[in-house]
Amino acid sequence: MKKKETNKVQKTIVLTGGGTMGHVTPNLALVPELKKNNYDIYYIGSKNGIEKDKIEALNIPYYSISAGKLRRYIDFKNFTDIFRIMKGYTDALSLMRKIKPDIVFSKGGFVSCPVVWAAWTKRIPVVIHESDMTPGLANKISVPFAKKVCYSFPETKKYLPENRSVYTGIPIRQELFNGSAETGIKICGFNDNKPVIMIIGGSQGSASINKIVRSSLKELLAKFNICHICGEGNIDDKLIGLKGYKQFGYIDKELPHLFAACSLVVSRAGATTLFELLELKKPNILIPLSTGASRGDQILNAESFRKQGFSMVLREERIDKKDFIDAVNKVYNEKDTYIANMSTKSKSSAIYEIIRILNEYSKSLQP
Repeated sequence: MKKKETNKVQKTIVLTGGGTMGHVTPNLALVPELKKNNYDIYYIGSKNGIEKDKIEALNIPYYSISAGKLRRYIDFKNFTDIFRIMKGYTDALSLMRKIKPDIVFSKGGFVSCPVVWAAWTKRIPVVIHESDMTPGLANKISVPFAKKVCYSFPETKKYLPENRSVYTGIPIRQELFNGSAETGIKICGFNDNKPVIMIIGGSQGSASINKIVRSSLKELLAKFNICHICGEGNIDDKLIGLKGYKQFGYIDKELPHLFAACSLVVSRAGATTLFELLELKKPNILIPLSTGASRGDQILNAESFRKQGFSMVLREERIDKKDFIDAVNKVYNEKDTYIANMSTKSKSSAIYEIIRILNEYSKSLQP
């Protein structure tokens, strides 16, 4: 067992998860507290996943494995991906022998499955976190191999083994709380006192949200400034320079400042973003991905937040310009009610609760 000069136990953890930022961002949120708790951190992800650059930017050792996708529908790729999954498992087994982690923490995505299975094979404790209201397929098939499953929505409890699940909420990056509204306004180049609406279309952007926002600019800009994160490659050149409207393809370090500057957020309903809005107490309108474009998890996430009084929900398959403009005005006018509702239900202790669980199950701490 390794020890620091402080006599505190030095532990080793493997983080895994990828495919979307929702599978990566909560891992990033844990990193500072993991370091404070004397963990050496390693990450296992996919070769070309969105997670690779994010993790390497933190100087965390990153290992890639082969990753296949398991589909709920009949597809020839289900057959060919079996071999990629098997290769991923052997890759992960080799890494378990090399890294010798005390514990594995999985945020889901199909790259995580071989890592979870390999850890279980080597009798390394696994803790899983489920962000969405209903578990995704990758987590469903990983749950039997986990010591503990953390979840984010109260409603998720019924889908998980009662004796191995715990309600934690989602770890939120602490830097989001350190934004400056003044800096956010400067980043956008706004030069008046109109309230700011921030539009978030997800990590890839959203064509349908971009379209409805841009069709409503004339009416909205009479009352609001608009900060529009529209996705890489989705900036409309004809609208560059329009007073009160600022487009971004992608936002990273500027995000805390933009959150601080805005009075209302229009967003997809990925779980991580929802809990960031909850913790930041930002009134919001959610436009979840339709069932035709997803398994319906965003719709369930959004409905949970609507029922709790945190959000207004619009369905993208039925939305029109008038509905959108009316919703923006209604939520802005009732923003104090939304903020009050969010103030009573935020779950800001997720990081510390998950760290407690990891410490409990770390192999190096076992008798």
